[in-house]
Amino acid sequence: MKKGIHPTYHEDAVIRCACGNEIVTGSTKKEIRVEVCSKCHPFYTGELGRVVVDTGGRIERFRKKYGWKEKEE
Repeated sequence: MKKGIHPTYHEDAVIRCACGNEIVTGSTKKEIRVEVCSKCHPFYTGELGRVVVDTGGRIERFRKKYGWKEKEE
C-alpha cells in the first residue's frame, strides 16, 4: 500500500442511532449517526407484521379512475 493516500482507520468508531443505541466498530469515520438500527427497526423487532398499510383503497381508486376491472380466470 502506498503511504499517505489512505484515510485513517479508527478501530473504535461509534455508530449512534436516534433510539440511543450505540455500536462500536471499525471505520474511516470516528462517529456515524443513523436514524434506524437493528434495535429499533420493525423488521428486527418483530413489529413489521403489525404495520397496517391501506393499499386496498388505493388500488380500488386506481381501478375506478381508469375503468379497470379485475381479471376473471
